Amino acid sequence: MRMAINVRVSDFLGVAVRGLDDAKMLVLAHRDPALSIPLCVSADRVEIDTAWQMWSAIFGLPQLPEEKVREPAPRRRRHNAIRERRPKFLVRRRAGGLLGDAGLYHGEREIIARD
Repeated sequence: MRMAINVRVSDFLGVAVRGLDDAKMLVLAHRDPALSIPLCVSADRVEIDTAWQMWSAIFGLPQLPEEKVREPAPRRRRHNAIRERRPKFLVRRRAGGLLGDAGLYHGEREIIARD
């Protein structure tokens, strides 16, 4: 499926160098890796450096260093996040006042049946 997306240049983080197996790739880096745009692929380091400076000047974005492979951070524990929630049956119930709809009538005469 072909698709076009409009993204402002200011939304990109900068121009970055990514390492491939036998070459380097110049990328217009975005926070979302799916929106990053490849600009140049070359095995020549001098060509990559000149293209890196050129694209950085054209877009007015910083040159980002090559990323090192990092291990993912350990998963954080949520300290009993469910404790603050209301039980499911209470969520379904409609909250009312003390008397609810017990029928408070103002300005009317009350009929009292006495034995």
